Amino acid sequence: MEGMSESENVSTMPEWEQRFRAPRVSLPDWAEDAPDRSLFVSNATGTYELYAWDRASGRQRQVTDRPNGTTDGVLTPDGQAIWWFSDTDGDEFGVWMRQPFGGGEDEPAVPGLAPSYPAGLAIGRNGSAVIGRSTDEDGTTIHLVPAPGGGEAVEIYRHRESAGVGDLSHDGTLIALEHTEHGDAMHSALRVVRPDGSTVAELDDTEGGTKELGLAVLGFAPVAGDTRLLVGHQRRGRWEPMIWDPVAGTETALPVDLPGDVGAEWYPDGSALLIEHSFEARSELWRYEPGAAEPVRVETPAGTVSGATARPDGTVEYLWSSAAQPPVVRSTSGAVVLDPPGAKAPASVPVEDAWVEGPGGRIHALVQRPATGEGPFPTVFEIHGGPTWHDSDAFASGPAAWVDHGFAVVRVNYRGSTGYGRAWTDALKHRVGLIELEDIAAVREWSVASGLADPRRLVLAGGSWGGYLTLLGLGTQPDAWALGLAAVPVADYVTAYHDEMEALKAMDRTLLGGTPEEVPERFEASSPLTYVDAVRAPVYISAGVNDPRCPIRQVENYVDRLAARGAVHEVYRYDAGHGSLVVEERIKQVRLELEFALRHLGGGAVQGA
Repeated sequence: MEGMSESENVSTMPEWEQRFRAPRVSLPDWAEDAPDRSLFVSNATGTYELYAWDRASGRQRQVTDRPNGTTDGVLTPDGQAIWWFSDTDGDEFGVWMRQPFGGGEDEPAVPGLAPSYPAGLAIGRNGSAVIGRSTDEDGTTIHLVPAPGGGEAVEIYRHRESAGVGDLSHDGTLIALEHTEHGDAMHSALRVVRPDGSTVAELDDTEGGTKELGLAVLGFAPVAGDTRLLVGHQRRGRWEPMIWDPVAGTETALPVDLPGDVGAEWYPDGSALLIEHSFEARSELWRYEPGAAEPVRVETPAGTVSGATARPDGTVEYLWSSAAQPPVVRSTSGAVVLDPPGAKAPASVPVEDAWVEGPGGRIHALVQRPATGEGPFPTVFEIHGGPTWHDSDAFASGPAAWVDHGFAVVRVNYRGSTGYGRAWTDALKHRVGLIELEDIAAVREWSVASGLADPRRLVLAGGSWGGYLTLLGLGTQPDAWALGLAAVPVADYVTAYHDEMEALKAMDRTLLGGTPEEVPERFEASSPLTYVDAVRAPVYISAGVNDPRCPIRQVENYVDRLAARGAVHEVYRYDAGHGSLVVEERIKQVRLELEFALRHLGGGAVQGA
């Protein structure tokens, strides 16, 4: 594989480190009109970068090569070019670049557009494109970029609230946008416009922001002259698909009566839908033909499908893993689609399901325990980010590393998590952070009472929103936790709001009901800085100096308060954004967390250190 280095000898490395070093690939994207041309992400060189793959010849080559990695890329429909997003050291602020599929010089895809945060991209068959941009000064703007030689980009949409490009119809005459002009950043409305920006149709389930129902663009039908748009909606208390024709003004409900959230995409000929069904931390695939009485199961192993796509020959390719088994890109033909060279990641232990009664209803938690020994174990509560996300029965190298070192790992799908219905996801408004911690506390009590967890060696840990909940939990539940590990956290909510990217400001206004000036009491109640003087457990914090989501200044404010009273803490700052795409850096960060925990809790040395 061109651009990929020879795998080093990992036979003497501990298994936890082998899992991070093992070559990984994403689900390949493919060009709509040239399906033999694909694009995927891999860490084979030690940094996550984009790779082009000509399936006809088997040739694979590295497209991008940057110190801090690259993961955002799109193929043009004809497969002739690759667009990739170029930021600076992970700050997410930049421009789209273009490179020929077969290799060559990079050039700005749209020379006239200044750098911004991305807000969606759709590329047309005639070479035109629709680009969404977000900046502090302009809010969201959306631009039509004519085909090469057709002139400069033209602005067709502008609003202070967050919005984004959904999709472009097959013939390029319709553009689907998601917007939150009503002020609720958690629930989008849809607008279909013409290339000149004039409105064709609106679909809004929020009733002007008074009703908390969202919509999402899933894609136009991939057929010439077909104006049907596949849409995700929440009208029955969960995400599920329907077909909306904005030109005809019709809506078609789909009889896909599966529990949990349901997403979908078109088969390439538009004759059927590939259904992605997520329920209780697992997922599966179905095929549905419009007009049929019910969908038909597409067989996949038990675990989690992290992405799937239907190919022109009718087969389905999907990225699958479980907590015990590392990810692999499979096909319903029975083949492994991509098998990168190098040592494979060692397996880990499976998850067990725990259902715990909480203050807002039954809470689902995923538990992994060491393969040997009996509890109670030192236990890490690994809290997911988002907050609108969920932990699933999927492979994760971080939790596996803790299990290797004798820790049990508990992951909690607290209120705010996706996959358990709209009411569960939307429950955290206004008492932000505090609601999630109530659910985590209920699971913590269960873990101790069940004999799983040692109450003297409980670790609260997480990244991003999970890092935020870690710091907030150490301050509001100081007697519950022996240690805290917070990666790229929100630490000072007011300062974070003023420094973060514009789309996240909109989300915070939705979650808390206004700005820090409008609802200061809510920001104060939900900010870890408010409770920093109550923290008694040792705290480890890691932060990216270029992070636009959890900016460094607000982390420094929190650290200064810890230092001022001599609290036990360590801080690791690294030169990247909201996490690192460099394998060595990821390994270093996990090793530092393990060393910190073992030093303060006991339990020996880090394997391989």
